[in-house]
Amino acid sequence: MSDEVLSLPLCARLSYSVGHFLNDLCASMWFTYLLVYYHTVLAINNYNAGILLLIGQVADGLCTPLIGYESDRTRGCGKYGKRKTWHLIGSTCVILSFPFIFNPPVGTSAGVSQWIELVYFIPFIIVFQFGWAAVQISHLSLIPELVANKHERVELTAFRYAFTVVANIAVYAIVWVLFRFQTDDVDSSLGRQDIPMFRTLALVVVGIGFVTTFLFHIGTREKLRNEAEQTADEHTPVLDSSRKSHSQPLLSWKHWLKEFSFYHLALLYMCTRLIINLSQVYIAMYLTYTLQLPKNYIAMIPLVMYISGFLSSFLMKPVNKCIGRNMTYFLGIVMILVFAYWLWFFQIDNSIFGAAVLLGSGSATILVTSLSMTADLIGENTQSGAFVYGSMSFTDKVANGLGVVIIQALHPCKTQTCCAQCGPFYHLVMVLVTGCIACVALLLLGATRIWPIQIRIRYDSGLIGPSTNEKNAQSGDYRTIN
Repeated sequence: MSDEVLSLPLCARLSYSVGHFLNDLCASMWFTYLLVYYHTVLAINNYNAGILLLIGQVADGLCTPLIGYESDRTRGCGKYGKRKTWHLIGSTCVILSFPFIFNPPVGTSAGVSQWIELVYFIPFIIVFQFGWAAVQISHLSLIPELVANKHERVELTAFRYAFTVVANIAVYAIVWVLFRFQTDDVDSSLGRQDIPMFRTLALVVVGIGFVTTFLFHIGTREKLRNEAEQTADEHTPVLDSSRKSHSQPLLSWKHWLKEFSFYHLALLYMCTRLIINLSQVYIAMYLTYTLQLPKNYIAMIPLVMYISGFLSSFLMKPVNKCIGRNMTYFLGIVMILVFAYWLWFFQIDNSIFGAAVLLGSGSATILVTSLSMTADLIGENTQSGAFVYGSMSFTDKVANGLGVVIIQALHPCKTQTCCAQCGPFYHLVMVLVTGCIACVALLLLGATRIWPIQIRIRYDSGLIGPSTNEKNAQSGDYRTIN
């Protein structure tokens, strides 16, 4: 099939891209402002705030592979595609639960026990994370189903990430506007007086997300398969049309567990998400307690980061086509390492804007490239694609949650208010979560020169029944990601 046939029209690409907009808006608030809101605004101590974030990440991590498995095996609701059915279920859960996460328990005062607050927030966090996982996995699983050409996948992933950046820009812009209109508050520091601002922000986010979700379901057409087609697809060649003489069956979820590249790419994606999410979690703390900047900077600096990431995302397709996946990812890691070096060895004041550009551009580059690598690895195996994306997401969600809890447990200040040691601590955290994890990602990327990220077909009649041609095929057939 030619690239022209596989190419999606612009309207279809845009409608697909906004399908994750609700998730992106909520994720921006979750990672950037959750710890700030619970610790600085509601005065929940560092450890308990970290526990709430960990519960959310673990719930998300457990839900993603299960939802991925169910999304692959279910047939959807009537004539509604299975991916869009799960997307609709997840969106409903997110819309109904998210506003309560950024709103204190109804009828409570400032002196309420923290255990009451924990018990109140946990159910809403779990429902929200289930919905978030359902939307994420179903949306990602549509990429290899909508387009088959690898360059088209990069472009669609870049479109998706561009709207992720737009969502983050929207959140930070709304925060900046809300802070600007706080005429009754002369205090430039965060506190309990900012509860109405965060409540308003959560409601605006859910409202915008509802509209974009509606546009996605109206404009995106999922390819429906009847039961006979699905059975036939299990014996569709894994390799491209130029190698039909060595046609292979599509891979089931069990087969992925035997693939070394499945775990290799999962670790690389986990490092990518650790860099992005942990830096997003602690950038507000770094600005507030280390640099001691006014509270409007917790909107301005992330805004600069995501604008630079937004502009970088448009270069992903030509850069990937020119120098390949691995070199593009390498360029992104270099930008992250330069950011960490800048923070560690130089005095950051007004140059924080330049550092934010580096972090934003580097984060966009490694995220788009790692998602494109995952789509390439899945290839024609779209019937098990949700399981792959769910498993990748499981590693990053659990790792992020554990990372936050470990950092919060090592926090030098055990009280509800921060002390003089908080500034140096958050400075160290920002350097370590970017520089050290980027070095690990660089090692994993270098390992692809020895063990390329590829599918090696294993023939197991108990797993996938080989045909006559497959029995004669050599086990060395594979598809490599360059």
